[in-house]
Amino acid sequence: MAHETALQKQLRGYRLTTAEILYHMPDHPAVLQSYIWQELDIAPRYPVLQKFLDFWSREIEGRLHSVRIASVGLIQPVRWGHADHLMHLQ
Repeated sequence: MAHETALQKQLRGYRLTTAEILYHMPDHPAVLQSYIWQELDIAPRYPVLQKFLDFWSREIEGRLHSVRIASVGLIQPVRWGHADHLMHLQ
């Protein structure tokens, strides 16, 4: 199967997803560290992020504390409107 482009994914409903992952530092469990993850993913289940978090839990020593997610569709219908003011600069 050929590699799917970012545009093809977006046309299939993928959106730019950013996750802030807070985790406990392995040597200092009382200290939280932040990691920013960003990929194209599908809301609301976020299978790509879930796969990454499963990998993290299995392979990385830093125990997860919390995950905050934000996502936005990059391909949207065109928004068109009238200008309120027209100015000429010379």
